[in-house]
Amino acid sequence: MSWGTELWDQFDNLEKHTQWGIDTLEKCIKFVKERTEIELSYAKQLRNLSKKYQPKKNSKEEEEYKYTSCKAFISTLNEMNDYAGQHEVISENMASQIIVDLARYVQELKQERKSNFHDGRKAQQHIETCWKQLESSKRRFERDCKEADRAQQYFEKMDADINVTKADVEKARQQAQIRHQMAEDSKADYSSILQKFNHEQHEYYHTHIPNIFQKIQEMEERRIVRIGESMKTYAEVDRQVIPIIGKCLDGIVKAAESIDQKNDSQLVIEAYKSGFEPPGDIEFEDYTQPMKRTVSDNSLSNSRGEGKPDLKFGGKSKGKLWPFIKKNKLMSLLTSPHQPPPPPPASASPSAVPNGPQSPKQQKEPLSHRFNEFMTSKPKIHCFRSLKRGLSLKLGATPEDFSNLPPEQRRKKLQQKVDELNKEIQKEMDQRDAITKMKDVYLKNPQMGDPASLDHKLAEVSQNIEKLRLETQKFEAWLAEVEGRLPARSEQARRQSGLYDSQNPPTVNNCAQDRESPDGSYTEEQSQESEVKVLATDFDDEFDDEEPLPAIGTCKALYTFEGQNEGTISVAEGETLYVIEEDKGDGWTRIRRNEDEEGYVPTSYVEVCLDKNAKGAKTYI
Repeated sequence: MSWGTELWDQFDNLEKHTQWGIDTLEKCIKFVKERTEIELSYAKQLRNLSKKYQPKKNSKEEEEYKYTSCKAFISTLNEMNDYAGQHEVISENMASQIIVDLARYVQELKQERKSNFHDGRKAQQHIETCWKQLESSKRRFERDCKEADRAQQYFEKMDADINVTKADVEKARQQAQIRHQMAEDSKADYSSILQKFNHEQHEYYHTHIPNIFQKIQEMEERRIVRIGESMKTYAEVDRQVIPIIGKCLDGIVKAAESIDQKNDSQLVIEAYKSGFEPPGDIEFEDYTQPMKRTVSDNSLSNSRGEGKPDLKFGGKSKGKLWPFIKKNKLMSLLTSPHQPPPPPPASASPSAVPNGPQSPKQQKEPLSHRFNEFMTSKPKIHCFRSLKRGLSLKLGATPEDFSNLPPEQRRKKLQQKVDELNKEIQKEMDQRDAITKMKDVYLKNPQMGDPASLDHKLAEVSQNIEKLRLETQKFEAWLAEVEGRLPARSEQARRQSGLYDSQNPPTVNNCAQDRESPDGSYTEEQSQESEVKVLATDFDDEFDDEEPLPAIGTCKALYTFEGQNEGTISVAEGETLYVIEEDKGDGWTRIRRNEDEEGYVPTSYVEVCLDKNAKGAKTYI
């Protein structure tokens, strides 16, 4: 089966077919190139995804990854990073082993094809030239034969005519002979050219064209084989990374199997255990007899009115402890009118006040009543020293002895601080030993250096060690104090502290008995009235410098309102003011006239226009 014998007359079709083969090869190259781009893009997206969910250094997020489930998640992210790396390997191998080789082969193929078809066209042109020579000699032979026939007929006509002279007859005879000779020469030339053409044609169709077409056939078959080899390489590149990808997936499975729910639960206990004892029962308060109300030994604070148990510090409650509410929010709760807003004037049309609540006026309540009611409705902190520490913590000032934390958490922090100081001491001691050895070397070999030059550095290191030891003793004393107050812990927990062999007997006292606050500090017993007084004073001192609420829009007074209740503000009809708090459903809107004058007005008395863009701005009239 040869193209030279079977397709001897399909030169043009073979030219089109081989061009199609090269186009197909270039299409394969383009396909593999786009695949490499997809692999690179996929790998990049996987790496970005893994990086996005990695914990940030020196952040709270990083502390949360001590749990086994979080560690497994980090391992999964790392494995996905390695997984992305294998897709990059696929892209690189395909580019180097397929795209580069095929691109080079395509260029060679184009040159070879061009050379083969150039030889074919050259053979075609040669046979066409021979054919034209044959046709030319043939036409010349035909023309000479016709002219010889005409000359012979003219001679015979002249020879038969008796009126023609003998010279004319002789002339006609000579002309006929010349024409016959020319015809014979043309015949011989035609015969020679014909034989030559037949020989060239035989060579063309049986030698030249078969050889050229055979080369083109071999070229095309090599192209087809090369496509097959590229497809195998394409599969092998993927197959080579499958074991490594399998290891990545095995790593994810191993990380998942390493999750220990019991260990995570224990870590939660260690992270949030306060060390307090649960509160005891609350004693019955008999209101049928005029007697002084008693306080339970284990209650956290007096319960007012309905005998509800107060929540212990650190326990859950429906709302936050009120001392940690910002001042303007607290004052908003204390000074907002405690009664429904008055209805708008009777002359107002319903359309002018779309959302105004209609309630009858009630007598105003004094601020002290509101304040006392608010005090009884919120859980209170045991002692006011812990309150001040809580406020200082809220403002970012952490006590050096961590007294703002519950006992167990405080013990952990102090233990951690002691361990850090011991490491620093060991580091300084190693440095001191190194300097001492260097000084000894200088003493033995003065040419290496001056021993006196190290005295200043040695004194500085010794001074640092002494400072660190004093600091360690201070924290160890605090740690001993805290561990003496904690309930009896397990022997394992005692061994973890590693500082003291014996501890003080465990005692847990509440604020009412031994005047001890949950954070380990002490204070004196105070009545409910003194609690309110000290609380208000401390609270105001801490938040005097707080900035007012920003304006969130404007409002226009539709009617005149005489603000007579505590927490309200008077407005005149048509006056424009700033809105700093929307209606929370009680019918009142909080507004500001200037920086020092603000209060509540009935929502139905004003037309409110909120500006979302102004919510973060601090704007005053």
